[in-house]
Amino acid sequence: MSLLEDLTSRPGTPPDPVAVRTALDAAVALLRSVQHKDGWWKGELATNVTMDAEDLMLRHFLGIATRRTDEETARWIRSQQADDGSWATFAGGPGELSTTVEAWVALRMAGDDPGADHLCRAAAYVRGAGGVERARVFTHLWLSMFGLWSWDDCPSLPPEMIFLPRRAPLNIYDWACWARQTIVPLTIVSALRPVRPVPFDVGDLRTGATAPPRARPTSLAGVFQRLDGVLHAYARRPVGFLRRAAMRQAAEWILARQEADGGWGGIQPPWVYSIIALHVLGYPVDHPAVRAAIAGLDGFTICEDTPAGPVRRLEACQSPVWDTGLALAALLDCGVAPDDPAVLRATDWLLEEQIAAPGDWQVRRPDLPSGGWAFEFANDGYPDTDDTAEIVMAMRRVAHPDAARLGRALDRAVTWTTGMQSADGGWGAFDADNAHTLAEKLPFCDFGAVIDPSSADVTAHIVEMLATEGRAGEEACRRGVRWLLDAQEADGSWFGRWGANHVYGTGAVVPALVAAGISPQAAPVRAAVRWLVDHQNPDGGWGEDLRSYADPSWIGRGDSTPSQTAWALLALIAAGEDSTAVHRGIGHLLETQRPDGGWNEDRYTGTGFPGDFYISYHLYRLVFPIWALGRYLRSRP
Repeated sequence: MSLLEDLTSRPGTPPDPVAVRTALDAAVALLRSVQHKDGWWKGELATNVTMDAEDLMLRHFLGIATRRTDEETARWIRSQQADDGSWATFAGGPGELSTTVEAWVALRMAGDDPGADHLCRAAAYVRGAGGVERARVFTHLWLSMFGLWSWDDCPSLPPEMIFLPRRAPLNIYDWACWARQTIVPLTIVSALRPVRPVPFDVGDLRTGATAPPRARPTSLAGVFQRLDGVLHAYARRPVGFLRRAAMRQAAEWILARQEADGGWGGIQPPWVYSIIALHVLGYPVDHPAVRAAIAGLDGFTICEDTPAGPVRRLEACQSPVWDTGLALAALLDCGVAPDDPAVLRATDWLLEEQIAAPGDWQVRRPDLPSGGWAFEFANDGYPDTDDTAEIVMAMRRVAHPDAARLGRALDRAVTWTTGMQSADGGWGAFDADNAHTLAEKLPFCDFGAVIDPSSADVTAHIVEMLATEGRAGEEACRRGVRWLLDAQEADGSWFGRWGANHVYGTGAVVPALVAAGISPQAAPVRAAVRWLVDHQNPDGGWGEDLRSYADPSWIGRGDSTPSQTAWALLALIAAGEDSTAVHRGIGHLLETQRPDGGWNEDRYTGTGFPGDFYISYHLYRLVFPIWALGRYLRSRP
């Protein structure tokens, strides 16, 4: 009889603490073994083949593609194709039209025969899903750059929007940081309309479908659709001096935000579009800014050998600061000494990564001193509140030899994070009060989140941080708690913005509420506990498929994963549960642990843009189970 069967047959029987400690020790040993000598941790951040297709297309656009990069990228893209000919946005997910269109085009650029079976199946899928005519705006922009789509059929983005004052609607600071860094270079590309022709067309992907009818002229969407027509007319005859000044200021804005690693924001979209914008403005590929950008992008490339041959894929982002903060917290929660060498190396590295530089967040908080952490190796302009909160909670427990230095750093971080609270009482990830929904109505915005409003998971982490800092009674924390209580769903769960989905949101909020002084017996906590127990899988674990962002029938439902099982356990343990659900969850982690101490996680559990872009954080499958097992043992008598 397996451990899980034993626990199921004897409800209420806790797992053997020796077995839990043995599993935990093996997992900790594995986590220690993957720490970099400089102190940081970084797991692969996997996304989908859109990144690889666009990397291949970028290199063709710039004229720097090689046969080797084409072959290795194409081999990876082909390996990810589903049986129905499509490519998905997450492992095991349904096919996605635009991703499949971009993969097809990239493979054609790499030299694949359009009559080959894999491309014929892809083309059939695209036509069945509505054709290239129904692809997203970003896909049409890429096609336009190669003469495969008309620039006239893409929404217009005038660079003159750089002149909009910060209080004007649709100014660039009304967009989330990742969106504004993408929009600004795209205004240059949209204005100059570059074309690098390729020796094929996309006729195989067309259905001949006509454009959908316009929305009613009295609706907001209808107004913006008609405004887009006006902007197209202006683009044909712009005011010369104004257009030149806008292009110059946009270019200066881009260059001012280039990071030390050559990139922008540490993420693929602004990085790629900034390279293209500079290039079409006349910056050659050997210009220092462009050369550094391309070299930095190469650093996001993963190359490995497979039975089919070498493959090459691109990370959309890298998460060393986030991974290190989580790993540090997990180690401390499972009993590793606060002055352990691994703990001190991680702390020293994080101290060097704290940001003192200004950033766009100061547009709305001009008097707030800097002090946060970013997600990536190099992203000084865009620290985020979520990373900062988790790092503060972890490092406050470290027994550092320079306690005064550590204390000053954490005090600055707490001040910065608290000051980033939005007017509604919650926290967004990168900006304060970035919740104006007008930008979402533009014809351009058919993909991804373009604003950064308060979210339950980020707000919860900050509330928990403030509570552990002894500030639960202060107004900022109380307002955060009120925001969380108001955001609870009718079923007792919370929506997860940056992780999949209600399991993540609920797993974050319950520990925060309890830390902030809400009784585990309070109605909101009990409702959350009931929701988690009701959504436990028969195997004892928890899972929520990413389709839950678009289809409510998937909420709380999906194959069990180690990270999501750990999130649920963290909430239940914080709520004081010592129940069959907890015992079965711990049993699931013990049953599914690999001999090397880790866990397999085939499903994606991270979220970039709900409904559009998803992430598999490869370190989640190790860090969060350690965290849950450690807290479970600490909760035992």
